[in-house]
Amino acid sequence: MPPPTVATQGGTGDDHLAARRRSRMASRVAPVTFLSPERLWWLLLVPVMVAAYLLMQRRRKRYAVRFTNLALLAQIAPRRPGWRRHVTAAFFLATIAVLLVGFARPARRVRVPRERATIIVAIDVSLSMKATDVAPSRVEAAKAQAKKFVWSLPVRFNVGLIGFCGNASAVVAPTIDRDAVAHGIDGLRLCPSTAIGEAVFTALQSIRSFDARGRQGPPPGHIVLMSDGDNTSGRSTIEAAAAAKAAKIPVSTIAFGTSYGTVTIGGETIPVPPSKTTLRNLAEGTGGKAYEAEAGSELSQVYKHIGSSLGFRTERRESASRYFAVALVFALTGGVLSLAWFARLP
Repeated sequence: MPPPTVATQGGTGDDHLAARRRSRMASRVAPVTFLSPERLWWLLLVPVMVAAYLLMQRRRKRYAVRFTNLALLAQIAPRRPGWRRHVTAAFFLATIAVLLVGFARPARRVRVPRERATIIVAIDVSLSMKATDVAPSRVEAAKAQAKKFVWSLPVRFNVGLIGFCGNASAVVAPTIDRDAVAHGIDGLRLCPSTAIGEAVFTALQSIRSFDARGRQGPPPGHIVLMSDGDNTSGRSTIEAAAAAKAAKIPVSTIAFGTSYGTVTIGGETIPVPPSKTTLRNLAEGTGGKAYEAEAGSELSQVYKHIGSSLGFRTERRESASRYFAVALVFALTGGVLSLAWFARLP
C-alpha cells in the first residue's frame, strides 16, 4: 500500500505543511506598501537639508579662519566637541525623514477574521464512494470529516449542503444551524453516476437564493466540493466553472480516495480512482484551490486548511502610527541631548 499524500495543486503532505509555514512567515514580514505613495516625493527634502547643513558647516569654518586673533576667539567662543553638534542634527533629520514616511500612509497586509460568509459543502454520493480503500468506506469517512469541518467554521457563517450523484439536490439551505447540516450529511444516500457540474450549478442557485433574502447585502460565498470521480452526468464542469467564475464564487475541490480503490457492482469489480484532473481544472477555472486526500485523516487536514483560509480575509491596514512613534523618540532624544550639551533646543 503506497504511503498516503495530501496535496495542494499536486504537492505532497510535507509540501502542504511547509507552504502553510511559509505563509505564516510571509504574514510576519509582509512588505510595506503606501496608501499615498506620491507623498514620498517629499523625502527629497532630506538630502537637500543635508546638503544645506554641510554647506553651513563649511561657511562656519571659513569664518573662524578669517578671525585672526585666536586667543580672543577662544574666549568669545569656547571650544566644544564638534561631533555633538552633528549628533543633534542627525536626530533632527531622522525625525523629519520618518515623519515624511508616515505622511505617505504606510500600510501592511494583515489577516482579519471574517464576520459573515456563505459556504456550500457539496459531497459526492455516487456508488464509487462505497469503496473501502478508505476505512470504513469513502462515504462514511467523508461524512465524518465534513461534519467536523462544518462545526469548525465561525458561528456567523451560513453553511449549506449539496448531495450529488446522477443529479444534484440542495439538502440543506444555507443556515447557521450546524445541527441541521450535520443531520443532512448523515442522511445522504448513495446512487449511480456523478454530476459534478450540476452540483456546482445547484450550489450557485442556493447561494443566490440565500443572498436575495439577506438584509445586510450578500456575504462572500465559497463552494467546497468533494468527489472521487469524473463528471458523468448533467452539464459539464467547463460550463459550471464559467458560471461560478461569472458569479465570483470560487470552488475549492477535494479529490478523495486512492488510486487502487475498487467497487463491486452487479458482480463486476470496477476500479474507481479519483479524477484529479477534472477537479483541479474546475478549481483553477473558478479561482479556488485543488486538494487531494487519500485517507480520512488527510481529508481532515485539508478541511482544516480550507476552514482557516475561509475564516480570514487579507486587507491593507495603515501603520503610520508606528512611524510617528519612532519620529517622536528621535525628536525627544535630539531635544534632550541638545539641552544637556548646549542648554537649548535644536
